[in-house]
Formats: sequence, structure tokens, C-alpha cells
Amino acid sequence: MNVRDARITSADQPDPLPAALPPAPAGRTPSAWNQADCRALIDELWALRNELLESERRFGAQLARVSDDYLASARNLTHYLGLRQRDRRQLQERLASLGLSSLGRAESHVLANLDKVIGILHSLTGQPWSERSAEEPVGMRNSRELLDRHTAALLGERPAGRKVRIMVTLPSEAAVDEALAYRLVESGMDVARINCAHDDAEAWGAMAAHVRRAADELGRPVRVLMDLGGPKLRTGEVASGPCVLKLKPQRDALGRVVRKARLRLRAAGAMVRGENGEPQVGVDAGWLVALQVGERVDLVDARGARRSLRIVSRTEDEALAETDRTAYLIPSTRLERTEHDSGPRSTTLSDLPAQPGRVLLRAGGLLRLTRAGVAPAWEDDFSAGRPRIPSIACTLPEVFAQGRAGERIWFDDGKIGGIIREAGEDELIVEIVSAGPNGSRLAGDKGINLPDSELELPALTATDIEDLGAVARHADLVGLSFVQHGSDVEALRARLDALGAEALGIILKIETRRAFANLPELMMAAMESHRAGVMIARGDLAVECGYERLAEVQEEILWAAEAAHMPVIWATQVLETLARTGQPSRAEITDAAMGERAECVMLNKGPHILEAIRVLDDILGRMQSHQAKKRSLLRALSAWAPAG
Repeated sequence: MNVRDARITSADQPDPLPAALPPAPAGRTPSAWNQADCRALIDELWALRNELLESERRFGAQLARVSDDYLASARNLTHYLGLRQRDRRQLQERLASLGLSSLGRAESHVLANLDKVIGILHSLTGQPWSERSAEEPVGMRNSRELLDRHTAALLGERPAGRKVRIMVTLPSEAAVDEALAYRLVESGMDVARINCAHDDAEAWGAMAAHVRRAADELGRPVRVLMDLGGPKLRTGEVASGPCVLKLKPQRDALGRVVRKARLRLRAAGAMVRGENGEPQVGVDAGWLVALQVGERVDLVDARGARRSLRIVSRTEDEALAETDRTAYLIPSTRLERTEHDSGPRSTTLSDLPAQPGRVLLRAGGLLRLTRAGVAPAWEDDFSAGRPRIPSIACTLPEVFAQGRAGERIWFDDGKIGGIIREAGEDELIVEIVSAGPNGSRLAGDKGINLPDSELELPALTATDIEDLGAVARHADLVGLSFVQHGSDVEALRARLDALGAEALGIILKIETRRAFANLPELMMAAMESHRAGVMIARGDLAVECGYERLAEVQEEILWAAEAAHMPVIWATQVLETLARTGQPSRAEITDAAMGERAECVMLNKGPHILEAIRVLDDILGRMQSHQAKKRSLLRALSAWAPAG
């Protein structure tokens, strides 16, 4: 071999050949095996073996740069790529018919598995066979040890009771609420994910510090991942809608009010946001001071409907009002005291919340995508014969130079789909082809995917490069978002080296079609470092590759990662309904169980995240006795045990 021969000999010997031949079918002796078939298989398998070694030679330059920790794994990956470059299904069937390994579970030790089969066939045909362990980078046993070692180095030692780690995306509150970080660690979080697309360096540092203090107190090894924002295409800001507040009481099935609508009245400019869930408005301070409990306040709402509020309580700073009828309040709405005896009689409202700007899109309509800036909901262009085309901005100007007419475009995680009809230097005209039956509303800061476009975007943006300083100070792992080429990984490693943070683990986030197509190149580049892993970012990946292909794509990523003994993070929408609402769907419970095939499962933030962690911990603990990667474990099934 031509790749650091002195260091590539397998640490353990390949699994030995069986002491005896496989049992012959009933009525036949071993000599009755079809010798011609066996010899033909031997020839075919030797040819396959040569293909695997040729695949390794093709990757010689990349292998020469791989770290010692990953060299055996990288060689095995090249063998796996050689195995999968042709359709081997007929070969598998012929091997299985002889009771031999079909190579279907050979990902982690390809050459050793193939050599074992060739050796058995030599024995069946009475031909001599000698061990070839010097050419085999790994065997079955030490391939498992390699994956365990790489996983522990990247994600920390395995937790008690389960081998799959749990990653949790931290909410912004974790920067100010140290108790929240403690509860997350206590519930079973093994990796804390900080999304650098939100908050700032000060908040990230506080989150990391809270997690580390909690981990120390609880004696649990928790790693911190900081996820770079990357060149994410998103919609720009949309001009806000009108300032309006809707008050609506809750009613039962018969229309009877079961809970009146509530409104807090505070002095203008003295709003306290986030204090509780009840809406609030500003009023004249003198008018507010004169209000009494039990007093009635009348108004004419935005629709011209007459409504009344009843003051039910008050404090020094505010009054609480209730109504049993729906009302729409706007800044020009006047509140009139009906039992006025002192102080101002009326007041207008202030500090009403502005409605978030959104663009209504319908199938068959058009959308103008423009360069960054605040876009109005509509733009008139009568000169071009296109009146009232909705418009929204895009955060990355490169899209206008690289997008082409006829290419698909998706918005908001695939909820809205379109085709680019016209591409210009400053705008794209998109025909909407997929939207809700009554149209779909597109807001600012929503994702944009261009699965057909050959976008050349650097994985590290100027913002990412600035954020790496905080990453180097606070993180154990760094997530490389929207990575496409091996050069993106090399650029990240160079930046980390310059910051003295070369020991940080690198997570390749596979979220585009190009990243999936270039996966071997990306993995080889990542294995130049000592700690690396892959995240299957199923949200963007589903939009990019098509939902119908997601299962196939994620399966192929799992296979490649197993061949490289590289830890996998199973991400996006795991137990999302449970984390958000407290009630899981049946489908997501099954999906979470599939996470057993990865080394880590990621949960996103939500009000019920602690319950989601506990449920996932239970699911993973149960499933690990049934399955290891894609290999079923034949544990006794007590549910079907015979009675007695």
C-alpha cells in the first residue's frame, strides 16, 4: 500500500474463519456444493476486492492529509465507496443462497468482511487461503471500538443507561435563567446547542457558562456546540401592518362566554412587555389614575361597533378591564368613562402592537424577490403591465447573479413553492405554484431554498468569521452551516488554527443537495481534524432533495458515516409537537425511535422541552436493546413467549 503503510495495519486481527464449514443442506455433503458456482463467485469477489483497493488509491492525496485518529476509518470509507459504485444486488443474492454474508452489513469493515467471504469460498472449494489482515484497515470488533472512541471524543462519554446522546437547542432565556440550564442538564441533555443565528456573543457566553456550572454541579459531562449561521438565504423584513389589537372572549360550543377578554391599561410609554400573556395598551396617565374598580368604559371599535369594558381590578400602575364581546382597537379608538365625576373623561390609545408584515401569496400569482431592504407588501408596476405584485426582499444578493429562469424556489421550509420566471440583476420574478388553498402568508426571516441553482456561496460569512472568536472561547464543537465543498472545511480549520482552537470538534451540517452530493469530499476534509461528526439537517435537506427522497437520502448519509466511523446527529423536528404543545404525535414517536441509528439526537427548544427530553431518553433506552445502527439485535421477545 502507498498510504503510510507503517500505520495502517489493523489493531486487531480480522474475525477468524469458522472452525467448520457452513452446514450442508439436508441430503448433501460439503463436496456437493456447486464448485463451478463457488469458483465463479471467488473470481467475482477478487475483482471486487481489486476495485476496493483501486478506490483507495484514487483517494491517496486526501488520505495523506487525514489525521492518525481517522486514517483507518478514512481508508474503510474509500472501500465502501468502491463497493457502492456498482449495483451489487445479484452478487448479494448468490452469496445469500450459499448461507454466506451478502456484504449488506459491511459498512464499518468492508475489506475484512469481503476477505472473510472469499476465505470461506476458498475452503468450500478446497483452495488454500492465507490471512490478509495487513491490507485490512479494520475488522468487525475494532470498527465498533473506533466509532465509540470517535463519538466519545466528539460528544463526550456515553450517559448512564443509553448510548445515544441528546442534544438540545438552548432558548434565549437560557442566557438569563441559570435554573433553566440546570433543569435541562438534570433532565438528560448531553450536548447544548447554541444557535449563533440568534442573540449575541454576550448571551452565548452566558448560556455556555450556565450549562457548564450545571454540568459541574450534577457531575455530568455536557458539551457545548455553537452553530454558525452560515450563508442562509432568508426573506428580508416586510413593512409592518397596522397597529391593531383584537380582544376576543372564549366561548363554548353553544357560543356562551366561558372567559371574558382581558386588557391591561397602563400609562402611555410605561408598557411592561412579557410580564404575562394579557394584552396591554397605553392611556393618558391622568385618566388612568381616576379609574375605579367596577367602572364602565365605552368605546367604538375599528369597525364602528359599540363596545364596553368593565374595570375589574387596579393597582398603582395599571387597571385590568374585561369585556364579553369581540373588539378591534386601533390608535384612534377613544375610551369614554360613563360614570365620570373627576379627572379626564376620555383618552385615546397608544403603544398598540403593530401587526407583523406578511405577504399573501396564491398559486398562479407572482412574487417579486428584491435585494435587501424593507419591502412593502405590494409594489405597483403598471408600466410593465404587472399591477400589484407582492414584493419581499432576500438577504443574500448573490442569488440575483446566480439564479436562473426555470429554476425552482421554496419559501418557509417548503410551505410555499414557485418557479423563477425572470431573473435580473436586482430582482427575481417568481410564479407561485404551491400554496395553501386560501393562499399562504410569507413573513420576514423565513428560509429560502433554491434546489436547482448552482449557488457558489462561501460557508463562512463575514458574520461567521467574527462569531468564531466567541466560539473559540466558549464552545467544544462548532457547526458548519450550509457547507458545500471540502475547501469550506479547510477554511474553517484555518480560522480555528489562527484562534488557537484547533482542538474544537467540527460538525458538518448536511442541509443542501450539493452537500449531499459532495459528502465523501466533505468527510475526508473533516477527518483531517481529530474530532468530526455529521448532522443530518432534515429540515432544509427535505426541501432541497424533496420530501419523497428524504428517507433515502438520510439512509445513505447514515451508511457513509458508519463506513467512516463518524458520529451522526439526527436533527430537525424530533418530538417537535411534544416540545411545542406537550402532546406528541404517533408518527414523531416512531421517528424518535429511529434516532437510535445515530449517535446523537437533537431536540429543538419549546415550552415542554423538559418533557421531550424525558420521553426521548426513555425511547432511546428501550430501543438500544433492539437495534445497533441498522443491525437488528435478537433479544428475546417476551410479549410472544408461550404461556406456561
